[in-house]
Amino acid sequence: MPALPPIVNLLAFEAVARRRSFAIAATELHLTASAVSHQISRLEAELGLRLFERSAHGVRLSSAGEQYLSRISGALAAISSATDDLRHGVSNSLYVHSAPSIASLWLMPRLRRFAEAHPHVSLNLSAAHSHSDFQLGQADIDIRYGVPQWDNVAIEPLFEERILPLASPAFVREHRLKRIDQLLDVPLIQSNVSVVQWSDWFARYSKRRAPDHFSIRFDRAQMSLDAAAQGLGIALESAIIAGRHLAENRLVPIFGMSKAIRIKAHFAVYPPKYGKRPAVEAFLAWIHAEAAKTSIGG
Repeated sequence: MPALPPIVNLLAFEAVARRRSFAIAATELHLTASAVSHQISRLEAELGLRLFERSAHGVRLSSAGEQYLSRISGALAAISSATDDLRHGVSNSLYVHSAPSIASLWLMPRLRRFAEAHPHVSLNLSAAHSHSDFQLGQADIDIRYGVPQWDNVAIEPLFEERILPLASPAFVREHRLKRIDQLLDVPLIQSNVSVVQWSDWFARYSKRRAPDHFSIRFDRAQMSLDAAAQGLGIALESAIIAGRHLAENRLVPIFGMSKAIRIKAHFAVYPPKYGKRPAVEAFLAWIHAEAAKTSIGG
């Protein structure tokens, strides 16, 4: 195994990157700002790269620093959790990583049922757009969003989703929305990371082209849904991920549920060798049962 940088240097780097301040990071690590600065300098010298850009206005990550942080932050968190579990005698931990919107909007409201059914499993949940690196031991299961083109992992689809235009009831009334061509005259919200884009939806259901300019864009489905619920425009999102918004009548499908594009875009992903771990087996069985209930409206 290649030599790794000293862990103290990595911890200093992660703290400064997260806090964007040497002084605040030093307080968190119970060190002086000078000591933290020296640890960062040693790490940069070992890597042969500048990890931070320093200026009179403060400190920010360089492009190399951004890339490095995305790779090591999960590994450091895994080391911390594993150490804490060992100290407290926890032997049945499960580390689940997830795409952010499904984690907050679909998974979190259901986790109590998993905890009640499996009180012996200590669940650790993290969320980010980047996929978990199994080789670094960052997770046991990764709930990914996108097109399933991932090598050397088991890939299990969770549910079929309907992607359709959603807006607040007040927005629909205000603009008297009844026809598809009316969408070209109102604000459409762009979800940058969505597998299905407005151009796909218009190609399916309209003879008109989708606009190529959007007044507001987001990189998370939750933000798009919240913006639509606040009357900022129309979101093109999953009815499953928008389940609570729909149930509470904060959003409604403008043209009913029929004008939807059906896709499978959320997957439980894990290394095949992890599949026989009891905690992994328990979580996969549970999440598929929850997904099945969701697919039929539960």
